[in-house]
Amino acid sequence: MNPKSLCSFSLHNSFYSPATMSQSLNLFVNRTPNVPFKGDPSSRRKHGFLSSNAKPNHIKLSFQEKPRATMSISSPTQIPTHWYNIIADLPIKPPPQLHPKTLEPLQPQDLSHLFPDELIKQETSNERLILIPDEVIDIYRLWRPTPLIRAKRLEKLLDTPARIYYKYEGVSPAGSHKPNTAVPQVWYNAQQGVKNLVTETGAGQWGCSLAFASSLFGLNCEVWQVRASYDQKPYRKLMMQTWGATVHPSPSTITESGRRILKMDPSSPGSLGIAISEAVEVAASNEDTKYCLGSVLNHVLLHQTVIGEECIEQMAALGETPDVIIGCTGGGSNFAGLCFPFIREKLKGKINPVIRAVEPTACPSLTKGVYTYDYGDTAQLTPLMKMHTLGHDFIPDPIHSGGLRYHGMAPLISHIYELGLMEAIAIPQIECFQGAIQFARTEGLIPAPEPTHAIAAAIREALHCKESGESKVILTAMCGHGHFDLPAYEKYLQGAMVDLSFSQDKMQASLANLPHIS
Repeated sequence: MNPKSLCSFSLHNSFYSPATMSQSLNLFVNRTPNVPFKGDPSSRRKHGFLSSNAKPNHIKLSFQEKPRATMSISSPTQIPTHWYNIIADLPIKPPPQLHPKTLEPLQPQDLSHLFPDELIKQETSNERLILIPDEVIDIYRLWRPTPLIRAKRLEKLLDTPARIYYKYEGVSPAGSHKPNTAVPQVWYNAQQGVKNLVTETGAGQWGCSLAFASSLFGLNCEVWQVRASYDQKPYRKLMMQTWGATVHPSPSTITESGRRILKMDPSSPGSLGIAISEAVEVAASNEDTKYCLGSVLNHVLLHQTVIGEECIEQMAALGETPDVIIGCTGGGSNFAGLCFPFIREKLKGKINPVIRAVEPTACPSLTKGVYTYDYGDTAQLTPLMKMHTLGHDFIPDPIHSGGLRYHGMAPLISHIYELGLMEAIAIPQIECFQGAIQFARTEGLIPAPEPTHAIAAAIREALHCKESGESKVILTAMCGHGHFDLPAYEKYLQGAMVDLSFSQDKMQASLANLPHIS
């Protein structure tokens, strides 16, 4: 079959190929012009939820013994034009955030020293749909829409009747889902004339994403990276520096918060709570500086819903409906991005999937924490949020999934968990890396340590289907690649990885310092 007839075949058939680079050829088919949207943004509301100005569709053709449609990969031709705000559809609204000093419900002006006005509006919004700016969509086109891939080779290895799909966000410039919110956060700051941004990062995916977005809009970016990950993942630091960011290990001697921690424990591995304190302290002390957060807050989870909106369209194109949806959770942005649009459809009664969050056993905020008001950071500088928490003083053991080492869960996810719309489990890291190796050796992609939790849970579910004979559709989030996390794989392959513990006593000591809210 010559290339011309091959292209003709692809256009007249619903042709999806296995996600194997060695057996695939990418052909680019222009279905819509790749030009920026012009005209009144309100006209996009009139013409539907999805943008008609997406990048060309990538159709992969598999060279096997006989050409055939395998329904392995689906990529839509459209990018969502709106973010979805799940608060609008919840039967009970989530509890308000509280001012850290007065303990009264937070007012929008209380956040003005940290965030630009538009992000504050989004944080407190009850609107169902929020329009994505054209300038943000234009940058999204660098990697969106992202592929939905059926893991047929993993299914074969597991000998399961289940059908496993994963939404792969590792195609972004930073290699994860984090630019979905980094780009709009930087854009809104740039629109307000902000010149300097500060943030924290765990594994470095968020820090890399904010550095990338800042470089596009010409803003300065300063990052506090958790010490354990700073030491484990040197190439993440180099990525941030390549995009122009300044990177500090946290705790550092630069801030009062960091110096206080180092005085108590000079060898502290750090935590996301500590790194947040350092970044917030700098933002609050400098009028020309704003703070950006990569997870937890409402507006961050809002931006990530482009993942789930695309995925709903992709699943429909394949004629599939998920029975189980699985995502890893630390702060919760990746999980929310995939699951919130599906929860909307569940609330409408259109579908009824099991929605399962997966967290590390060493930092199990949903499965072991308490649902109460707590600070988002160690130094108690942030607003109080009602969430599942291990206590703001809790410092998890330095697992390789640095992005999941947060003491609390996003308030929105915590609230939805309390409403019974989802469930949660915890998995130790050795089982996660066992699943990652199976995934890499069948599907070819090396996952970041964070989504290995979702992969391990998907494998568990697929093996249950093998025992029961059920042909469930399992959907999971592969939120990033692990190309800069190979030292963790080296430890596993050498047999040196251990399952780090969760200390109930350490959690109780941390919970003893929770604020007292009447």
